[in-house]
Amino acid sequence: MITRAVLTLALLAPAAPAALDPAPAPTAPAERMESLEVTVPVDWSKPEGRKLTLKVGRLRATGESAGSVLIAYGGPGAPGIKLTESMPQLWSDLRKRMDIVTWDTRGYGEQFQGTSTGLPCVWTRVPVPAFPRDDAEFARMSDTNRGIAEACRNRDPELFANMSSADHARDMEAIRKALGEPKLTFYGASYAGFYGQAYAGLFPGKVRAMVLDGTWNHSTADWVKELEDTARQNEQAMGRYFASCEAQECKPSFWRRLVARADRSPVPAGTGVAYDGRDLQGLAMGFVRQGPEGWKRLAAAIGKAARGDASGFVPPRGLRYPDVATGVTECVDWPRFGTREEMAATVARLNRIAPDTGTANTLATATLTCVGWPVKVTNPPSPLPKGLPPLVGAGAWGESDAVARVLAQVPGSGLVRHEGPGHTLYLTNACARGHLDRYLTDLVVPAKGTTC
Repeated sequence: MITRAVLTLALLAPAAPAALDPAPAPTAPAERMESLEVTVPVDWSKPEGRKLTLKVGRLRATGESAGSVLIAYGGPGAPGIKLTESMPQLWSDLRKRMDIVTWDTRGYGEQFQGTSTGLPCVWTRVPVPAFPRDDAEFARMSDTNRGIAEACRNRDPELFANMSSADHARDMEAIRKALGEPKLTFYGASYAGFYGQAYAGLFPGKVRAMVLDGTWNHSTADWVKELEDTARQNEQAMGRYFASCEAQECKPSFWRRLVARADRSPVPAGTGVAYDGRDLQGLAMGFVRQGPEGWKRLAAAIGKAARGDASGFVPPRGLRYPDVATGVTECVDWPRFGTREEMAATVARLNRIAPDTGTANTLATATLTCVGWPVKVTNPPSPLPKGLPPLVGAGAWGESDAVARVLAQVPGSGLVRHEGPGHTLYLTNACARGHLDRYLTDLVVPAKGTTC
């Protein structure tokens, strides 16, 4: 679906695409949603304190309504109302029996085309820092990150500190109550899958149905193992590229020599840009996730880089280095390194597990910009509680494996896989959309082994 950093989840991963993806062109006339407002506390631990306004939109069911489905597109910060109004046809089948409801998430205001109470600061993207080589460099990185964060935090410290996925989940519960629904039916794409996981943890007795589409696992008791599992998935993805052709550019040994050489002496890419081995690994993942067309471009880029020209790795838009967005939500959702020793041990472990991709496309790299963040992690990963009804996940390569680790905690849950490239399934895969619609309306869980 539409994401700010394409769980780039995709999420925080420092690989192309690096900028806000444009919304797909509508294929039907835009339809105005009914407008509702829900007032919630800025700080949910202080229910009588300062309030903010959530703007909520609703498309009524075209037939007899059996209830509401709350939709979130991820990002974080994707403008739910604008996106839904621009492509109401996406939900046309589901809408035959369900009201379609969405909202603009707290904090993500004008810059994101959101209409709820915004955080008055400017989100930007910054290159992923190099791994510090000593404690002094680690402290310098921490201080730099703190300075970037303070420029935003100082505008509204209270809202800045209450932007986690758990805060969004509590907002979802307020919307459910405002709609008068006895339980929540939810579809969350990309980063919004973390809103859903947080909601399931906070309000397990209020879940009717929940789809997690193209997301990662925030519901784990072993964060290091989750990083390792992600690194293994990335190594498998790179393996698909290696299997795609017989040329030397597709051989693991050729790739590893290039990465090692770039670590010794970064490879020039033009206009002053030069890539080290970690840069090449991160940028390569952007090609790998595209499937066969990306594999062809990656082979060409590797061949040029081996001849001393890494310009084929330069992203077509956004920053030229692997980058991440200002992590106002991300930095309070995900664990961050507390010391250089902890960082070094984790990096070494992931490099052993994934010699071809290393830390690329993992939160070990993406959360480097969260070190030194002036707000602690308020919504750390944790296992789902018992007693949840069956959930349903969906995803393409890699994403389906990650969401499967969430679903394994909830008996009776189902998964729709797409054995191919992509990010989320509902928007582009009619087969998956049919399975997900049947579950959201009639609670029909897809059979084990369902692929689309």
